[in-house]
Amino acid sequence: MSIGARTSRGTTGTNSALAAQESPTTLVLLRHGETELTPQKRLSGSGGSDPALSEAGKRQAEAVAKVLAARGTVQAVVSSPLRRARQTAETAARRLGLEAHVDDLLTEADFGAWEGLTFAEVGERYPDELAAWRTSPSVVPGGTGETFASVTHRAALSRDRLLAQYKGQTVLVVSHVGVLRTLIRLALGAPPESLFRMELSAASLSVVAYQGDGNASVHSLNDTSHLADHR
Repeated sequence: MSIGARTSRGTTGTNSALAAQESPTTLVLLRHGETELTPQKRLSGSGGSDPALSEAGKRQAEAVAKVLAARGTVQAVVSSPLRRARQTAETAARRLGLEAHVDDLLTEADFGAWEGLTFAEVGERYPDELAAWRTSPSVVPGGTGETFASVTHRAALSRDRLLAQYKGQTVLVVSHVGVLRTLIRLALGAPPESLFRMELSAASLSVVAYQGDGNASVHSLNDTSHLADHR
């Protein structure tokens, strides 16, 4: 066995060991609190009216902020630009003594003509389009909306930027169902259709950790235990 071969394996082993010792970069994924549209399960994307948090949503934001402050692990807060997400992020940031930063890449998809409709209403008015949208990330929702392929592209860009900027830290990411499901799907290496098999409730927390070697692991999904007294 040559010295060169032995050194090569030793270097690889050392790099792997160092990567394993590095603190992971953890994204705490928080869906914004409820708006008036949330209980009605109406599609509310970036092409709609940009609703604010309802009174229930404000209580949910306070509840999640309280539990995050108690944990004391979050070191940065980044939010979608939409009002409901910013209000949720700012509530958490105040409790944490941090500033909420806005990342436009974290905004919700535009659902085009489907904005404001329930899935039942979309199914009645646009049955073929809805069926196609559920099976292909390249289908445009509501005629003029944003495809999930596009959402995936920008969600991945945002993730990569966060992992580079906050290496080894814990970041609270406040966003929407479409973007957060996409980040979880990518972490799992799951197919696009898995997006519709995840439940992410308003003000729920999910956690994804990213190791230095690029591996990701989902630590929790749709945790709403902090909302027990704030329904």
